[in-house]
Amino acid sequence: MQPQVTITLDGSPLRVPQGTPILDAAMEYGICIPHLCHVTGLAPNGVCRLCLVEVGDGKRPRITTSCTLEAKEGLVVRANSDRIKTLRRNVAELLVAKAPNSRAIQDLAVRCGVKDVRYPFHHADCVQCGRCVRVCREMWRAKAIGFVGRGKDRRVDYPFGVRPESCKRCYSCVDMCPMTITPCPGPMKHGEERLCGLCEGQLSMAATMPDTCVMCELGKGFQCARQRA
Repeated sequence: MQPQVTITLDGSPLRVPQGTPILDAAMEYGICIPHLCHVTGLAPNGVCRLCLVEVGDGKRPRITTSCTLEAKEGLVVRANSDRIKTLRRNVAELLVAKAPNSRAIQDLAVRCGVKDVRYPFHHADCVQCGRCVRVCREMWRAKAIGFVGRGKDRRVDYPFGVRPESCKRCYSCVDMCPMTITPCPGPMKHGEERLCGLCEGQLSMAATMPDTCVMCELGKGFQCARQRA
């Protein structure tokens, strides 16, 4: 059994097992840290950058991803400071500009407070969060898909573009993908991409309970660990 340690998260002392990812600790205590690539039970990789936090109580706290930051005695973390909210909002804005046809990403933009998008919209069908690759490799031990290529040519594919025999056809990769659910009004056509924002009412309770998980539906599209069916 892991020893218990005390950390301070947004001014509140929390008792958690040593080594617990700060993101998991926050969700367990009902503190909202928006995230996309993280899946409880899979190794964290911190690629989406949405779960950024400040670490340390000095004048120059460092910034890191909460899914890769492990709890240790005396750790001081701020997950919802003004600085972090600004950075997180910009990341969410970039994501929704890249892939507006994902309800999960549209909902994350709402949860992060995005009101308008300053960047050109694209029509990407993948944001390279790696959820599909990790569930295939870590949960099913199949290694049937992975990242291939570099830079703008980087994508998820089978080895050499051919489905390997190790593929179990379980479709967990599809279930984990945040691109599989389109926004409620339906798919957006090329040139008509926009910020949806229809689910902003989900945050009505958050006005009186800032930075608290209000059990909204905004994590349904990517299976947020705090979302309940």
